Amino acid sequence: MMPMLRWAGLLLAICTTPIAMAAGVATAGATKAAVCLACHGPNGNSANPQWPNLAGQNAAYIEGQLKHFRDKTRIDASGVMPPMAAALSDQDIEDLAAYFSQQTAVGLEADPSYWQAGAKLYRGGDRARDIPACMACHGPVGAGNPAAGYPLLRAQHAVYTVQQLGEYAADKRYTRSDKGDSNGGPNAEIMHTIAGRLTPEDIRNVASYIQGMR
Repeated sequence: MMPMLRWAGLLLAICTTPIAMAAGVATAGATKAAVCLACHGPNGNSANPQWPNLAGQNAAYIEGQLKHFRDKTRIDASGVMPPMAAALSDQDIEDLAAYFSQQTAVGLEADPSYWQAGAKLYRGGDRARDIPACMACHGPVGAGNPAAGYPLLRAQHAVYTVQQLGEYAADKRYTRSDKGDSNGGPNAEIMHTIAGRLTPEDIRNVASYIQGMR
């Protein structure tokens, strides 16, 4: 099977694999989110581009990432998130995930110098370098795939996206198990591989396009 066809089959299998959905209470999460808003902004819209927007992010993804921070399987160079997550119970995490998933992301603007090249890569990939289209899993408008745990990307800060793709490329976003598997799961393995094939210019371009998506 040709490389791109292998990718298509693997992405289809992962993107359509159902996972347990979060069952939190958004009203309870609103109260618990008070401390989160100091960094992630009102209703989850961060003013600092180094901190991600959480507004509108699917609950399953938020829940999974908070558990990774709590378990210290997701690496945080800033050192902020593991101690914050350590105090959270499973119910706290579910409530926070429900709250942020129901908020509305504030639109951002793409850099006019880069977004068109980013759109081409996001929507079409690069067959010559065996890079699949980002929208294969994250959707044509960056809405993500909650059932598979793929995050919403649209209106995410370009600075944050560049940072995260760089960490994936360097294999520094998650720890690895004794067997060498990413503790971020199969989705993380996909991203480690894809990000490793992107140039710094690719990352900049696609991050700019994502920031301006509506």
